[in-house]
Amino acid sequence: MANKKPELMSPAGHLPQLRAAIEAGADAVYFGLQHFSARAKVGFTLTELPDVMRELHRSAVKGFVTFNTLVFDHEIEQATEVLKRIEQAGVDAVIVQDVGIAQLISQVVPQLEIHGSTQMSVTSAQGVELARSLGCTRVVLGRELDLKDIRRIAEATDVELEVFVHGALCVSYSGQCFSSEAWGGRSANRGKCAQACRLSYDLVVDGGLRELGEFRYLLSPGDLYAIEQIPDLVDIGIACVKIEGRYKDADYVTLTTRAYRAAIDAAVEDSHEANVVPKNDLEQIYSRGLGAHFMSGVNHQTVVNGRAPRHRGLRVGAVTKVLADSVVVECEQPIHAGDGLVFDSATWRSPDQPEEGGNVYEVIDGNDQRATLKFGRGEIDFSRIRMGDLVWRTKDPRLAKRINNSKPTVHRPENAVDFLVQANIGSPLTINAECNNLTAIFKDASQLQKADSRPLDSETLVEQLGRLGGTPFHLRNVKLDSQDDVFCPVSLLNRARREIVDQLLQQRQSLPAVSSAASSTVTKIVKPQVSREPEHAAPSLHVLVRTAEQLDAAIECRPASITLDYLELYGLRPSVEKIKQAEIIARVASPRILKPNEQKIIRFLLSLECQILIRSGGLLHDLVQSSISNDGRPALSGDFSLNAANALSCDYYLQLGLERLSPTHDLNAQQIIDLANHVGAANLEVIAYHHLPVFHTEHCVFCRFLSDGTDNTNCGHPCEKHQVALQDSQGRQHPVMADVGCRNTVFGAEAQTAARHLKEMLACGLHHYRLEFVHESPTTVQRITETFSKYFAGSLSDSEFQSALKKLAPQGTTEGSLFVPDDFKTLVQLS
Repeated sequence: MANKKPELMSPAGHLPQLRAAIEAGADAVYFGLQHFSARAKVGFTLTELPDVMRELHRSAVKGFVTFNTLVFDHEIEQATEVLKRIEQAGVDAVIVQDVGIAQLISQVVPQLEIHGSTQMSVTSAQGVELARSLGCTRVVLGRELDLKDIRRIAEATDVELEVFVHGALCVSYSGQCFSSEAWGGRSANRGKCAQACRLSYDLVVDGGLRELGEFRYLLSPGDLYAIEQIPDLVDIGIACVKIEGRYKDADYVTLTTRAYRAAIDAAVEDSHEANVVPKNDLEQIYSRGLGAHFMSGVNHQTVVNGRAPRHRGLRVGAVTKVLADSVVVECEQPIHAGDGLVFDSATWRSPDQPEEGGNVYEVIDGNDQRATLKFGRGEIDFSRIRMGDLVWRTKDPRLAKRINNSKPTVHRPENAVDFLVQANIGSPLTINAECNNLTAIFKDASQLQKADSRPLDSETLVEQLGRLGGTPFHLRNVKLDSQDDVFCPVSLLNRARREIVDQLLQQRQSLPAVSSAASSTVTKIVKPQVSREPEHAAPSLHVLVRTAEQLDAAIECRPASITLDYLELYGLRPSVEKIKQAEIIARVASPRILKPNEQKIIRFLLSLECQILIRSGGLLHDLVQSSISNDGRPALSGDFSLNAANALSCDYYLQLGLERLSPTHDLNAQQIIDLANHVGAANLEVIAYHHLPVFHTEHCVFCRFLSDGTDNTNCGHPCEKHQVALQDSQGRQHPVMADVGCRNTVFGAEAQTAARHLKEMLACGLHHYRLEFVHESPTTVQRITETFSKYFAGSLSDSEFQSALKKLAPQGTTEGSLFVPDDFKTLVQLS
């Protein structure tokens, strides 16, 4: 696949952005609908979709629909109908997160192409193969991979790979962020990200606040800019490069698409010409600071700057003097009247105070080095600007004008038309046209006459047939087949051209026939394939600990199993042996993310000869498909990070061989109960006490703010020496821990408990319950575990149980994602 030109895919929130992408040279456009899209605030209606696809296809541009949210059981029938409409509209592919929905597509609309979303958290060849088993022909890799990782994956699979090359970065792995769910009841996996990563936090180290100066936005990464990596991606054989930005405007789509169109074309042609779109322009149109970030290799000092969380644009200077009604700026870039500026006072301003900024009204004595700036009356509070404040241009009207005044015509190879013109005296004018795989023919009813002067020639044909402006086509070649000096009216050539264009467009815009098999399997797939009666067994407690001290306390409580989730691998073996000696089932937790060079971790976990809590779909696929026999394979349980949100996804994972499965944290307590009734209560393990893992990130807070190192080779491993938490504006302290791959998890401050719902859960047959601990002391671990045991034994009432947990949890308790709204059952019935 090396040196094959990758597809360029651009984002579209609606029609202006879609048309901008087409005009700027995108090969494909991705967009959402107002159903099941990870960007819930933008998208087309199902009614609009056929026209959208016609507009794309007339320009030989593909259209991909983002069906990339988790889908609940009560929505499966609606999802089925939407998928049918998507196929009928001629959509080229759907981008999917939910493994259950991937199966649904394969059964209900099998002709519809499936692409695995970056929300699937695919970071290894094993993860790609899991997606392939679900019917995916292309997989969007995680944005945290570097070029070496991408190459390793590409060499290990023939599935098409897609990577993001530009735009906003989530601090958390896509699909592994529960901050919006935890703190706002609006799930990122359901298209309603609240951007908690863009908020300010204080750093708490070993119980005390650490002064970080101007760095307050500790989880807000810069934006991705991978123009310089395009030649490497072409060499690797990446099938598609993708620009982020469905919330961005048409100017952003135009400029970024042009930039990467030029970069791809130059890389394939091995041209060393400079990129036609300067980086300054890309930074100006929208950025939080551009960089290749993870793609060029891990450097934790650069991914998160920490000064600001929002669009900054281009840095144009710094304040040297503040006057009563103006500001003097030492310039790094020319400043003009009309520019929108913001004054960056991060060194002294509190994050809860708004920044000063506005549009420049007048530039006095401006030059390349210094300018005095005036603003509209009352627009700026000059008392809130200080000498040394950085100045950023967030809006440049001149750039917007350049973008809209310089829209070059994009000549796509797919739109090149070849004409064969047959013109002889006494015969009708006949023109055959070919465009890619399309053909059209024009044949006039009248016979051509001999020319008295100016007979038809190739020059005339090129001039008249080449007038294809306003259409997606362009002229490549005209061949005249004529033995005579023949007269052909210009009006006849113009009519021939119009009719040929109409024929070509009609062929290109025609929609595929609906699959006749589509509706026959709907009822079969909608009903869960695993449907067991609830098993009313005695409750079993499973405890997860993260330190050796917590382990000793857990053993004293004699739970059914103990799961080890340690920072380092070295302490696992003796701890596993200690659990076995206590005659308790031992289980180790796998990492949530596994990269190509981390397979040794798996070999080590297998060598422990104990059960494994599976947190990675790629790992599950690898273990199931490996040469290990069923008898030799350890018992496997699936964790919340597999994002099983419905009976279809649960069924898929259980059929792969999982003993039990923990549902995604996107489900509330009632949905978990309903799911148990669908798939069998014995197949589920409810997490009844834990700190919700709100962010799971490649970016290391320890390395960035507690060392000068760039990665785990030179950071000094402060994660092994310090306890760290992020304190939010409400004073809540959210613990941060690193895993064996140096990835960080930020946990919610309050302990999330199922205490209010355990009676109903027990009544439906759910009897496997897990307690997870983060920074709790051994004493707290023991007391909380004993409290659950007493409740299950009937020694505590519901109110006594809830009150005891609230007192024992270090920062109190919350229902969190388990909260069931009062109108939830009504909403389910209406859907």
